[in-house]
Amino acid sequence: MLSLALAYLRERGLVTILNILLLALAVAMLIVLLLFSSQAADRFARDSQGIDLVVGAKGSPLQLILSSVYHVDTATGNIPLQSLDLLRKDPGVARAIPLALGDNFRGFRIVGTNPAFVAVHGAKLAEGRMFAAPAEAVLGADVARQTGAGLGQRFAGSHGLADDESQAHAATPFTVVGILAPTGTVTDRLILTSVASVWAVHGIAPHPDEAEHAGHSHEQSAVLDPRGSPQPEITAILVTYRNAMAAIRLPAAINRETALQAASPAIETARLLGLFGAALDGARLFAWMLAAIGGLSIFVVLLSAARAREGDMALLQVMGATRAQVMGVVLLEGLLVAAAGALAGLAIGHLLIALARASFPTLAAIGLQPWVLHPGEAAILAAVLAIGVLAALIPAARVFNTDLARTLSRGS
Repeated sequence: MLSLALAYLRERGLVTILNILLLALAVAMLIVLLLFSSQAADRFARDSQGIDLVVGAKGSPLQLILSSVYHVDTATGNIPLQSLDLLRKDPGVARAIPLALGDNFRGFRIVGTNPAFVAVHGAKLAEGRMFAAPAEAVLGADVARQTGAGLGQRFAGSHGLADDESQAHAATPFTVVGILAPTGTVTDRLILTSVASVWAVHGIAPHPDEAEHAGHSHEQSAVLDPRGSPQPEITAILVTYRNAMAAIRLPAAINRETALQAASPAIETARLLGLFGAALDGARLFAWMLAAIGGLSIFVVLLSAARAREGDMALLQVMGATRAQVMGVVLLEGLLVAAAGALAGLAIGHLLIALARASFPTLAAIGLQPWVLHPGEAAILAAVLAIGVLAALIPAARVFNTDLARTLSRGS
């Protein structure tokens, strides 16, 4: 029966290919939407784990979160170093981690911080040690793999977030002293150093007490005091609450009573996913409509074929085939078309994700993985196969209920 079904499909090859293509487009769209939404949500959750609040310069709260937690946007500005000391003294704050942003090396962001940043993301050293002295750097796993940098290698960061060697700080290179093991978080794509090292790259020499406040652990510029000397600043502070009361009190107090801005990663990420959610739901509905149209097309083609083949099916029964076998040929045709479309769509969907990741660095930065299978893909494939079988049911039932004597007499 399989060979007969394949022969019938080859007989109307162009229509078969068009039906397969229609289903493949629907499946590919559903796969892309599934992988993007699930992986983005998972990655956002992993990257923000352990971070309850981000404090930075006034501006867009979402921009503050994207730049300081997910490292896929520019910072909103700088804040005074004294803000870090004030937060650490707050009884509701268990941990306050400084960030100094603004430079990169080959597209990978250089982050001035302290060792607590590594701990909050659950990262561990694969080689070497943590940075301790100025101009020492620890590379994330992806940075080390893609740049080929190893322990002891020296490199110069470039000003800003664009990989522009003409803006490199050649006079103040970093030395790699450690490489982190893969974590599946944003740390894989970061270069970590101390805040004081970032200040030094930009010609800012803090007082020893200021370096200590920063955790011995910049940004685009430093503010000048009335005497013309640059004042050390940081870009943002990652805060972990000590108790639930701090979640109620602290953000409101910072936003209302200071020149700083406090933003919650959980709230801003939910808002971002909500904005994308409506568009994703619309695209998902359109994809299922394509799949339904593909099923309708299969139905029309098989119904027309069933009418045209009544004589052939009757002859098959005369030759010994049962009604169930003849009906199975039609069902098998619908199933084969649906299976071909589903498998082609699966391959196309993952390929589109791979192409998008290669074309848009932001997708790579959030960790979009094109060749990882999601459990939901099995449900999509099963649904498409069901559409193919359902589309073939009525044509198959027509064949099953064909009056053998009447059909043969009409043919003679």
